[in-house]
Amino acid sequence: MHTGRGPSREPFVVLPSPAAGPLRAVLNRLALAVGIVGLAILVVWLDRDGYRDVADDDISLLDAAYYATVSLSVTGYGDITPVSDSARLLTIIVIAPLRAAFLIVLIGTTIEVLTQRTREHWRISRWRSRVREHTVVVGYGTKGRSAIRTLLTSDITPDRIVVVDPRSDAITEANAAGHVGILGDATRSEVLKRAEVDRARQVIVATDRDDAAVLVTLTARKLNPSATIVAAVREAENVELLEQSGADSVITSSEAAGRLLGVSTINPTLATVLEDLLLPGSGLELAERSVVSREIGRPPKESRDIVVAIVRDGEIHLFDDPSCVQLIHGDRLVVVRSTENQLTTDLAADEEPGPSPETADR
Repeated sequence: MHTGRGPSREPFVVLPSPAAGPLRAVLNRLALAVGIVGLAILVVWLDRDGYRDVADDDISLLDAAYYATVSLSVTGYGDITPVSDSARLLTIIVIAPLRAAFLIVLIGTTIEVLTQRTREHWRISRWRSRVREHTVVVGYGTKGRSAIRTLLTSDITPDRIVVVDPRSDAITEANAAGHVGILGDATRSEVLKRAEVDRARQVIVATDRDDAAVLVTLTARKLNPSATIVAAVREAENVELLEQSGADSVITSSEAAGRLLGVSTINPTLATVLEDLLLPGSGLELAERSVVSREIGRPPKESRDIVVAIVRDGEIHLFDDPSCVQLIHGDRLVVVRSTENQLTTDLAADEEPGPSPETADR
């Protein structure tokens, strides 16, 4: 039985980089362009004796500003020209590079900002048109992240998970993990609509407050009557309220943690076993699967896996329930199995024909 915590990862550092809007980005570039023009004016003014004006021989500050502006804009009327060697050298090594920088700032970066905005809108529109049967996770705290880690051990890929959270740092973290992020309050229907919850397959409500969980569940159920909704609450007294709000399953996080603490106190080794069972893809695991052909007509104890419950016609029966002495077609089994041989076990079971009910009776 595997009891490790998984491979360690190299630490990494991510510095915060606030995203500026397109207008702010353009204004920043404009300020930089003004700074470039100001530097060019200063250079011309300091070496004004090396320039000649066809109107008069005196180069004023206005003349310096005029020359710098028309030079950087690649206009160059020729009425003010550098005549001394130093002025011409400054034009080569200072004014010309400033001209290139000025054009890049005003034209290149502006186009880049607008292009990036357009590309992002296109990506969002394309995602909205294609997303189907995805999973919406409301809350990217400890519970939400743990739920996602469990989902990723199945056939769900990171891009099929949409995280909704009002905290920008949580959305940034979710994006880094490959998930689509929706920044906003999930109790508002508009926010859940942006997450395309009406086309979601399942919704996980992992908020920090029970009242928020109730509102999110009500809103999600109204938008999607067929989705599977699983919610977590802190207090057991709110379980019935969540179920009335439309949750298919409600987990009482505080009581579950309390029971695990009690078990660990009495029998410390049980905590390790229980944690291993709850961690898919590691050692032994709890799983739910369909009954296979070789098991039909046989008692649950003869299954290759350890059967702990049978789900029949939507009702849960424990393994020793007298009404489930024989497995029938359509049963779903809650089993304890080894993650190493689960695939080969299922394939082998499917290949072996199960006995008919008459044979099983004899």
